Amino acid sequence: MSEIRRLTGFKPTGHLQLGNYLGAIRPIASARPGTESIAMIADLHALTVEHDPATLRSLTMEVASTLLACGVTAPIYLQSALSAHTELHYLLEATTGFGEAQRMIQFKEKSSGQQQVRLSLLTYPVLMAADILLHDTHEVPVGDDQSQHLELTRTIARRFNDRYGPTFTMPVGVTPTLAARLMDLQEPERKMGKSSSSPNGTLYLLDPPEVTRHKIRRAVTTPPGVANLREILAAVTGGPAPEFDGYANLKAAVAEAVIELLAPIRKAHDELAAEAVTDALSSGLSHASARAHATVSRAKNAIGLCL
Repeated sequence: MSEIRRLTGFKPTGHLQLGNYLGAIRPIASARPGTESIAMIADLHALTVEHDPATLRSLTMEVASTLLACGVTAPIYLQSALSAHTELHYLLEATTGFGEAQRMIQFKEKSSGQQQVRLSLLTYPVLMAADILLHDTHEVPVGDDQSQHLELTRTIARRFNDRYGPTFTMPVGVTPTLAARLMDLQEPERKMGKSSSSPNGTLYLLDPPEVTRHKIRRAVTTPPGVANLREILAAVTGGPAPEFDGYANLKAAVAEAVIELLAPIRKAHDELAAEAVTDALSSGLSHASARAHATVSRAKNAIGLCL
């Protein structure tokens, strides 16, 4: 069987958290034989809403350094550094209907109530399609909130292939089940996220141990909250959570397990030189460029542009 290529994107809109590590980063760092993983930092996607340029740059480099500290040896590169993304984006826009983009659930949710909506918020699912199709990607880790975008990617790829001849590999989604189960410590009815309205409910990878303990100690103990704590413990330790005599003992066990898991990541991050991060991004870009530009050339030729 030929090698399976998997693309994972990380949008630098917040600090990486425990769900990101268990559901997306650890699978890259320990990829199964026969799988080629690519890690893309999707900084262009961060431009769909109001943002601070200095914060975006800082978070972009923090995401890159955190991925390296987590032991990711797969190619890591910045989306904005590879012009093939925006080239293919336009070619795919020429084969996508306005209504298809407008129907995306995230566009409806994020644009609701806004006086001015950026056009990039409407078209970014097509850019996401370009991200995936550029690399002849076979597998894409997607959560429930991204499954509609992957289906749009498949629709665009199928339409392009039917109209202009075989050009793109048809990707499939894989669900990062661990990440999907980790919920906010303060609001356990919703997923733990990078950019959270309740920062005390999110366990960030670079949190100091005392901060981790504080957040877990304050976790709500409603039935969903307790179930979430047990799920976190099981996900971190790799086995079913035992029964505990009281919430305090459960929280203490969760805190120690999370702190033990994150300690080597924090240590590696503290010791990581800035030059190592820029070198890794440069190397990752070189790795990604050849295939990406070949895909764009193939798509241009198929659609009728002169090369």
